[in-house]
Amino acid sequence: MLSNKKIICPNNLINVAKKKGTIDSAIVNAGEIFPMESVHKAVQHNLINPTFIGDDNEIKKYADKLKWDISKYKIIDEKNEDSTAPIAAKLASEDKVKIIVKGHIHTDILIKAVLKRDLNLIGKKRLSHVWHMTLEADDKPFIITDGVVNVLPKLEVKMHILRNAVNFANKIGITRPKVSVLSATEEVIESVPSSIEADTITKKAKEENINADVFGPLAFDNTVSKKSATIKKIKNDVAGNADILLVPNVESGNALVKMMIYFMGACAAGVVIGGKVPVVITSRSDESEARLASIAAAVVALET
Repeated sequence: MLSNKKIICPNNLINVAKKKGTIDSAIVNAGEIFPMESVHKAVQHNLINPTFIGDDNEIKKYADKLKWDISKYKIIDEKNEDSTAPIAAKLASEDKVKIIVKGHIHTDILIKAVLKRDLNLIGKKRLSHVWHMTLEADDKPFIITDGVVNVLPKLEVKMHILRNAVNFANKIGITRPKVSVLSATEEVIESVPSSIEADTITKKAKEENINADVFGPLAFDNTVSKKSATIKKIKNDVAGNADILLVPNVESGNALVKMMIYFMGACAAGVVIGGKVPVVITSRSDESEARLASIAAAVVALET
């Protein structure tokens, strides 16, 4: 059942990111093969100018394995994994880097460092995570949010997540995205709290004049399949044609993304947005193509 399909970084992300120029970036705990390989590819695409943070011996070892001369790049030698994230966050707070890229480090350690209030990396927006999902190099992307940062977000937080995702969609060329607010049903049912909240989000999006077509509740089949929506007589432009899927909790978003990766061979480009700098968040087991796509997504997400 597991897919053997080769993961392919989408052309659209790379092409849009290249328009931003070469971006100074901090690579957090870089000394492993997948982070180094993806950063090497990002450099080859002229996307980033890396500052490596981590064990300098390990960083140089993997650079040598890739036959990559990194002598012109800055390396901040830090042997303690947990100390690499605060260094990256401080560099970002001092405007020395514009992007933070997760290497071989736990996500919670990295996010905790970014959230330190004295660094002023968080503004009026709420941090949230988007997954830019594609199967082939030239696929139309499917954005899933939030499957990483906000565990069980309340209504107000979900409105922040929605705005962040719409803003990201605009930056990849979707001028007015269609947003499905996910539930287990397309009906508003009292015993299904996510359906009630989805209905409220739909109404609030209209009231706040968010630049998107937002509709929910929708189950997953009605989100992605026009045939399913037609059979169930759901008459809405979002049904079967969604650009963004706003999930009710972290478990549903995370599970859906992992299923697409492992069963379909999807490329999942993941980035935390809404703060002063985009933060590339990938699984430590993600392959280099997915990590490259995530770096490109972070470059795209930069505020200009």
